[in-house]
Amino acid sequence: MIYLAPLVFLFFFQFAAAADIPPVNVPDTMAERVKACITCHGPEDKKGRDVYYPRIAGKPEGYLFNQLRNFRDGRRHYQPMAWLLKGLPDQYLQDMAAYFASLKQIFPPPEPMSSASANIELARKLISQGDPAREIPACVECHGKDLMGTAPFIPGLLGLPRIYIIAQFGSWQNGGVMRGQTSDCMSEIAKQLTAEEANVIATWLAAQPVSEALLKQEHSAALSEKMARRCSSIVMPSPELR
Repeated sequence: MIYLAPLVFLFFFQFAAAADIPPVNVPDTMAERVKACITCHGPEDKKGRDVYYPRIAGKPEGYLFNQLRNFRDGRRHYQPMAWLLKGLPDQYLQDMAAYFASLKQIFPPPEPMSSASANIELARKLISQGDPAREIPACVECHGKDLMGTAPFIPGLLGLPRIYIIAQFGSWQNGGVMRGQTSDCMSEIAKQLTAEEANVIATWLAAQPVSEALLKQEHSAALSEKMARRCSSIVMPSPELR
């Protein structure tokens, strides 16, 4: 396979030589290689809020690796990501995931919450207890009791914009996130939620602060056996995580 980057480098090297411009030595590091990612997702210390491009710095390595592979292999649908990752081997995706997982994530301030008390109570109930009658597990069962994620495959839910969370629920429901080679537990769960429930959950989550104390806590280390079986497609075979 021919990678685009070497061809681009060769072109500019020849141009610089012809114009008598001294070449610039760029370090061959992962930080340099993933600068295309930073265009949309922002640097790890970005403090602004972009509702459609989530932060990837500090996310669990296994989660990032799975998303990269899903985009590359067509299980997750977003054409620009598919183009960027086309043909990259698993080990390279693993290295990318390890790099971003190692970065410090800076969280935005919480969004204001103006929901009625009944909606707040509904959100808290679904997040902490779920709805067994509809086979909706509590969010904390997968994302951890502090909602900061479960290593190595489940991301945290705090510090995300409300609109982004709502958009993700919609994509899970209509197949915009994952396309159906394999059954996906989050898609099945999202389809059980009403639009009102998805909205109040997103509103409550976006309003929760992420404190330094919370960041320093040890978070959940593994899914329960029950949820690991139900969400087995998330725990995809991969190279050994660092």
